[in-house]
Amino acid sequence: MKTKHSKRYLIILFVFGILFSCKDYLEVNPITSVGPDIVFGDVANATKAIIGAYSPLGGDNGYGIRITMYYPYDSDDIMGQGATPFPDNERRDIAHYNVQPSNTQLASPFNQLYSGIERANICIYYIPKMELYSKGTSEEQAALKRLHGEALTLRAQYYYELIRNWGDVPAQFQPSSFEKDLFKTREDRDIIYDQLLADLAEATALVPWRSEVNADERITQGAVRALRARIALARGGYSLRSDFQMRRATNYKDFYQIAKDECQAIIQSGQHQLNPSFQSVFKSITGHQMEPNGEVIWEVAMTGGSSATGDSKLGYYNGPRVAGNGNGALTILPTYFYSFDSNDSRREVTCAPYDVNADGTVAARTLVTMVDGKFRRDWITNPAPAPTSTQQYFGLNWPLIRYSDVLLMFAEADNELNNGPSASAIDAFEQVRKRAFNGNAIGTTPSDYNGFFTALTNERLLEFGGEGIRKYDLIRWNLLSQKLTETKAKLAAMAASQPPYDNLPTTMYYKSNSTSVIWLNPLNSKTPATPPAGSTAVAWVGSTITTTILTYYAAYFTPNKNELLPIGTSVIDSNPNLTQNNF
Repeated sequence: MKTKHSKRYLIILFVFGILFSCKDYLEVNPITSVGPDIVFGDVANATKAIIGAYSPLGGDNGYGIRITMYYPYDSDDIMGQGATPFPDNERRDIAHYNVQPSNTQLASPFNQLYSGIERANICIYYIPKMELYSKGTSEEQAALKRLHGEALTLRAQYYYELIRNWGDVPAQFQPSSFEKDLFKTREDRDIIYDQLLADLAEATALVPWRSEVNADERITQGAVRALRARIALARGGYSLRSDFQMRRATNYKDFYQIAKDECQAIIQSGQHQLNPSFQSVFKSITGHQMEPNGEVIWEVAMTGGSSATGDSKLGYYNGPRVAGNGNGALTILPTYFYSFDSNDSRREVTCAPYDVNADGTVAARTLVTMVDGKFRRDWITNPAPAPTSTQQYFGLNWPLIRYSDVLLMFAEADNELNNGPSASAIDAFEQVRKRAFNGNAIGTTPSDYNGFFTALTNERLLEFGGEGIRKYDLIRWNLLSQKLTETKAKLAAMAASQPPYDNLPTTMYYKSNSTSVIWLNPLNSKTPATPPAGSTAVAWVGSTITTTILTYYAAYFTPNKNELLPIGTSVIDSNPNLTQNNF
């Protein structure tokens, strides 16, 4: 995102890559003539080093496309690209759980995450050793402590992403130049998680709250605590182990307590609030603006400028096409669309049932080709791309953590620890739900453990669709297999017009304006016998679900196997001590 806040940092992202870089997984290139005594000689250069440690978050091999739009699907919200060719040994195979070690989309993100770890390790090692860290002015000390905390947080994020996709991975917590052997074996993920939780506890005392610093995309204390809560829930949740079983630790509640405490600290700080409008959160992102309420606690700053190494393809790979441009590759599942209440404001933001013509008018998509809408191209402003532009990179930031996630993590942890939700947990849950309904209370929140957990899992589904969260939620709850199976059954029932989908329309009629589709018959009733005057028809619910979605959706998923990805062949080949995920 080329905002006025981030541009001054992003223009120096390349510096750190020149000073310290890894060509491949844990393979060290010689350090240039600019050594650590210069890089870590003052606050300004140390800041450049930290910004360099941020750099691997972005680009095609980071949160620009592969980690955000290839790895998190298929789930029960969205299906990854399903059209032929499939199998393709690329993104379609990942989405539909047919991924092999030779898949071309595996090695580069894996290596880039380790590049981020190496850069963070260098900063973590050198910054506290700087003379200014303990003897500088109060301003210098505060700045360097913040940089130290940012490095600890970045390293935790990189490791978290590795673990949730590949399980037990090699671990290294010092610069590669100090290692005697770079050919690491796998480390138990719980040991890594415990180190990350300790690191983040340290970072909370080093990093300021958002109100204490200038507004930009750098990490603040809310992000540190929210990431610590997220990692604690992963540590306390289920994961696929080497004995081919989904298991969680016997002391899992200890980690739920960490999550609850961290979320509570964020809530009580008053530093972050929900934006009253769900749509406005994503209009801020597509408008290249900082969300003003602090709801987006941490976002990956993208450089803009059509860069495969620092930008994102949000709005190109996914979302509506404009004048035929764009992939429209992520499909909103029909069952997901119909899981929203008709009055839930999140549905019209998350689900985009249209494309945009060159003249700016809107043409409806069929139900089975509906795309995700939070990062849609036709919302992009400041600047807005020309309708006929073929550009693929729009500088849209990726939201890593939102405040609504903090509220729902708090509610989940509280429910687990107390065997039922406290009043505070119910309030946190209802803040998210009421926002979706424009402040109105909808239904009665369950007060028993099972009922509240079910409501919470559903609320997270509705809140975070298209944000790369759902699959990993289902894995840590050990519900991925169950939800994929249930979704397939629901899709088949919908295609056959069976309950509860027996009254849905086979055709929808609409008119369009320059901003939206205007439906002229109800989405929850049979198609009228007579088309409304002046309307255009589009196919809606029908048997094509079977051939267009069910042919591909999670087609090869196998429980106790596909909860993790295999490690790319080239990565395995480069390290004789690294074993494969042979599940």
